[in-house]
Amino acid sequence: MGSSTTATEMKERALELLGSLDGDQRAQITYELNDTERLNWFYTPTDHGGLPLADMASDQHQLAHRLLASGLSSAAYNTAVTIMGIENVLDRQEGWRADFGRKRGRDPLMYFVAIFGDPNSDAWSWRVGGHHISVHFSVVNGEVQSVAPLFLGSNPASVPLLGPHPLRPLAGVEDLGRELLRSLSPEQYDVALVAPIAPPDLLTGNRAAPAAGDQAPTLAEIMRGPYDEATLAFLADFQARLEAEIGWTDELQQSVTFSPTPHGLSVGALDAGQQDGVRALLDLYVDRLPDELADQQRKLVSGAGFDRLHFAWAGSAEPGEPHYYRLQNDRIVVEYDMAQDHANHVHTVWRDLETDFGGDALAAHYHAHH
Repeated sequence: MGSSTTATEMKERALELLGSLDGDQRAQITYELNDTERLNWFYTPTDHGGLPLADMASDQHQLAHRLLASGLSSAAYNTAVTIMGIENVLDRQEGWRADFGRKRGRDPLMYFVAIFGDPNSDAWSWRVGGHHISVHFSVVNGEVQSVAPLFLGSNPASVPLLGPHPLRPLAGVEDLGRELLRSLSPEQYDVALVAPIAPPDLLTGNRAAPAAGDQAPTLAEIMRGPYDEATLAFLADFQARLEAEIGWTDELQQSVTFSPTPHGLSVGALDAGQQDGVRALLDLYVDRLPDELADQQRKLVSGAGFDRLHFAWAGSAEPGEPHYYRLQNDRIVVEYDMAQDHANHVHTVWRDLETDFGGDALAAHYHAHH
């Protein structure tokens, strides 16, 4: 899969950024292609690995943003930089107190760039990650081999502005998901609903490879350790309060556990209007990518791949209340969760069970040539 045009732009943007860096910065941003760090990823306000914007000059910020933009559609890039800016809103909302062991905890400059391998070689990859953004691309033989995981979130999910309309960076995936649920008949709804309460996070979390039995991760699992005892105690207490707030239990965990075999309502059994609703929702995830890459991903959820999709929902159907959904076939997993912070904190991800992080093609290339 992939696009040579997009791959070429990614290469040019990466080389421009690398060419602007001094020796220390280059050492921080670059990794060997087979470094295990490539499979580590986060969406929390933790160290994401690589070189943060905070350690770059302003002209280098622009080059980093140009690299990010090379992997996203215009609309998705606009969404991503809005998510970065919302860190300022969250900082004020929390009374400017968060620190996470650094000078400023909620920091729109704590977004990290990492490059694995040499962009001039036949195989390399890159990522940009920070709080509520984590995008990963792998290039093999001049083609984009993988676009996943592709994570976008927002906290707050809805921000008041002057005037009647709030700022909601990921409004579409919430609203169309709820519209799809409400289009179901009572019998269809009963099949789609896998739990009456939403899980506190995505079930696949930030795992390198989603697997059967995955449950919503704990906060300690989605932050980069190691932790001292005080931090572990704080995270455990926060986790307990979060689960109590939404009414989460071990029994509910078992009812929504992740499986490579899709759960919920078969999309192939929906009527034409409902299927159009599914396509409209999927488009909001696929169209995060440039057109060439979006077209490739859309093929994975079209035709027979579309008929194999299942739609699963957990939690309330009402706006402002915790809810979760998953669209999944035997390869693609779309997850959405809006449960934390009184259902004003959203996580969304597009994953490919075959080609996340480059999949077998990148591994085979490395073993064959290195």
